Amino acid sequence: MQNNRKIIVSVTGASGSVYAERLLERLISSENRPEEIAVIFSDTAKDVWKHERGKEFTAKKPAKIYKNNSFFAPFASGSAHYDTMIICPASMGTTGRIAHGTSDDLIARAADVILKERRKLIIVPREAPYNLIHIRNMETLTLAGAIICPASPSFYSKPESLTEIIDTVVDRILSLAGFETGKRGWMEK
Repeated sequence: MQNNRKIIVSVTGASGSVYAERLLERLISSENRPEEIAVIFSDTAKDVWKHERGKEFTAKKPAKIYKNNSFFAPFASGSAHYDTMIICPASMGTTGRIAHGTSDDLIARAADVILKERRKLIIVPREAPYNLIHIRNMETLTLAGAIICPASPSFYSKPESLTEIIDTVVDRILSLAGFETGKRGWMEK
């Protein structure tokens, strides 16, 4: 995969900032890292990140932070050609707003643009259990072309650390986004 890709990583208020942190670390350090990584935090996500990670998020190049209340970000329009959007972790509130076309903030608007342009939208819900509303919203998004990838770690590779457990989810997200992870199979470490 060429490294001239432009992707969006959105972080919402669901618990699981560690997944977003590791995803961004891996994207930034990737041999084929994207040319641009647009990062958007919901207001609640900023608070959750600080609580769970013990610090505020600091962007490292090529990541650039955009305010969630700004519609002047380039990816608020399909003409900007961002090819992938990953919402990690995805709250059920954000998932519902996207499923129902309520583009009332930049995260929902960018997701709407990605879907209308038939580009790749990966939603990583971090919620349990799901109620019927959650399931129907995820169904609606799946029918619209999104990929729902719950933050459900796997244990086939016999992870030995918290980072290795987190990476079972992050590797899956990266693979779905078209990035090489170096993982060869479900039984290999």
